[in-house]
Amino acid sequence: MTVRFSRKTNNRLPLVLAAAAITAALTAACGSEMYEVPVETPIPAKLDVTPFQRVLVAGFVAGGTEDVDTNQETVRLLRSQLRTKSELRVIDADPLQLVEVAQEQNKTATAAPDAAGSGDGPSVRTASAQESTAATVLPPKIKDEKDLEPYERLFANTAYWKRIGEEYQNPLIVTGSVLFVPRTSSGLVTRETEVYDGLGRRRVIPQRVYMERKGFMLRPKFIFIDGRTGATISSLARREEALYNAQNETPALSTYFELMDRIVPDFLGTLSTQKIKGTRVLLK
Repeated sequence: MTVRFSRKTNNRLPLVLAAAAITAALTAACGSEMYEVPVETPIPAKLDVTPFQRVLVAGFVAGGTEDVDTNQETVRLLRSQLRTKSELRVIDADPLQLVEVAQEQNKTATAAPDAAGSGDGPSVRTASAQESTAATVLPPKIKDEKDLEPYERLFANTAYWKRIGEEYQNPLIVTGSVLFVPRTSSGLVTRETEVYDGLGRRRVIPQRVYMERKGFMLRPKFIFIDGRTGATISSLARREEALYNAQNETPALSTYFELMDRIVPDFLGTLSTQKIKGTRVLLK
């Protein structure tokens, strides 16, 4: 049997091949003209710092583990970041020991009503006065967030912060509290496990396993105070934690810097314009 192809079919084949060749050529030509251009997107600061030329990272009410001096380390880290990523001039000064400052202020405030009520006759104190005094008790050691609450009054003491501002030529004052405490956790977690089939091909599959983990929780609260008036103008609170395998002996200081690395960009974004770097693909 003889099979004949129509002339119409034979004529279409070269046209299809030619179109495919042209399409490939155009794609190659376009590909050679594609290139990436680096771009920077500015993100304005959340806080207007134009009235200030200087910034004082004064110190923090610090608590939690004693393995890390979180007051000193936080002051040192924030000053270092502000020197390179802010236009404000960073003031070098010894960090304030705010736990001691708050306790001293509390003693003075508690002693004042007692002195006012003393005299020749017996001192009579009302129930409301006794409750007020009891509410001003400050824990000597800060172990958790509940222990931090009584110290919040320190940041509302405008007279104290105005005096600090006058001492350093009315800067923007950065202060607040830092809690860095150990954490433990146990339960089911997802882990990736490598498996190989009979031909030696590798696969990664998720598995739910029971695991005991330990690590740390970091909860800083940054308070920004106008050194000219002593008034709080803004605040920023964050909370981060890192948990590891119970057999992993990760140093506390290493974990502290790991967690602060997540927090510092938000802190800097409050005080200065940040730039996000990226790329764009252009066709020509």
